[in-house]
Order: sequence, then C-alpha cells, then structure tokens
Amino acid sequence: MELSLKGKRALVCGSTQGIGKASAIELAALGASVTLVARDKAKLKLVLKELAQEKGQEHDNLVADFNFPNRLESSLEKYLTTHVVHVLVNNTGGPPAGPALAATLDEFSKAFSNHLMCNQVLVQALVPGMKKERFGRIINIISTSVKIPIRGLGVSNTIRGAVANWSKTLATELGPFGITVNNVLPGASMTGRLEAIIRDRSVKQKKTQDQVTQEMISEIPAGRISTPAEVAAAVAFLASPAAAYINGINLPVDGGRTGSL
Repeated sequence: MELSLKGKRALVCGSTQGIGKASAIELAALGASVTLVARDKAKLKLVLKELAQEKGQEHDNLVADFNFPNRLESSLEKYLTTHVVHVLVNNTGGPPAGPALAATLDEFSKAFSNHLMCNQVLVQALVPGMKKERFGRIINIISTSVKIPIRGLGVSNTIRGAVANWSKTLATELGPFGITVNNVLPGASMTGRLEAIIRDRSVKQKKTQDQVTQEMISEIPAGRISTPAEVAAAVAFLASPAAAYINGINLPVDGGRTGSL
C-alpha cells in the first residue's frame, strides 16, 4: 500500500492547533512538504519546528485571516507563483454554539464566508496546479452534523451541510482529473472547540464540566473522546496515493457515535 507523500506539497488550514495541527504533523511524517495556514504568525513559526524534516522537504507558512476572503485570494496568488499544491486540507474553527432560531443573519453570513467561501477561494486557486500534476486531494474537515444535526449548534449544522454538498458536487467535477474530494467528520475530539462546548453546556445545564464530558462519552461506543491525532490519521490516508479511488465520501471518525450509516 503506497502511503508516501514524498515530492508532494500539502496546504493545511487552521494548522496551529487541534486537528489542523495534527494533520500537518501527520502529512509531514508521510514525506510531504507542508504549508501551514493560519492568522497567527507567531504560532505558525512554533508549529513549523514540530514538523518532520527529511531531505527534500521544505515546510513553510502562509498568514491568512479567513474573515477576509479577498485578502486570502491575493495571498494565494502570490504564493502560487512559486508553489504547486497537491493536497489541500480545509479546516476552520466552527461557529459559536446556539440554536438556529436565535442566530443573527450576521452569524450565518460570517460562518458561510469563513467556511464555504474561503474553501471555494482555495479550491479555485489550487485546482489548476493539481490538474497539471494529475494528482489532487481536497479534504474538508467538517462534522458528523452533516449526517445528524447536533443540538445547540444551529449555525454550524447549517453551514457544515452546505460544505458537504459543495464537496460532493466538486467530487464529480474533479474526479476525471485525478483529484479526489472527501470530507472527514470528527466526532468528539479533545480540541479547543470541544472544550469551549463543554464549558458552555456546563454553564447552561448547571453541571460540572466533568459531568458534561461523561455524558458525551456515554454516547460513544468506543467509550472515550478521541485525540486530534486519530482524526489526522484519516486525513493522511485520504491524502495518500492509496486512497486514489475514494472520492465524494463523508468519513465519520467518531468512535461509532453517529446513529446512521
């Protein structure tokens, strides 16, 4: 089974923490040159030092704020004059929790921009290079909510569903060019995002954070919350040559929690 990504470049969004950082580390371990993308330059520099560095690998970073799609587009235009990207990992922090009915139009608009619009900017910029190379992997880290909506995450449920359908549409368009488009759906993974959700539920439900955490665990057949590295392993496999015939899927990495196939 061919897993090596030597000679390939991966661009990983949201890569200074959580699943994004873990994915960057895993892709570098498979031999890819990795471009880290986030808005905090200092944190990017720190993560760069953690990446595996073998002969032929050239890691770098791109500072970008997904609140400004036009600026992202300009940054990519300059970056692509000297780089060809084979693997794109779309990963952006989720919108704040809350019911859909209470959400403002601005909350929906911001989430749509941060996720779908910036994903579109990235894909439109990188796909021409992937076509020339006859190798492309677009992997979107979204949520199990695209299968079953999660209570209390109204805006997130809505936007994640839009990204999933966008991804499936692209999979049919790009498949003939050796480019796959897949979604990884993390369940409960101990990231800053999950920690914030636990704190919020703790306050709203007047329970301790440990109680909220144990209630989450009770719904997971595996009996525990995952680490970001376990989700990153799925990302890395989908990025590899071995996954060339896997296209247009939603892959839950949730310990069996999602109640649907």
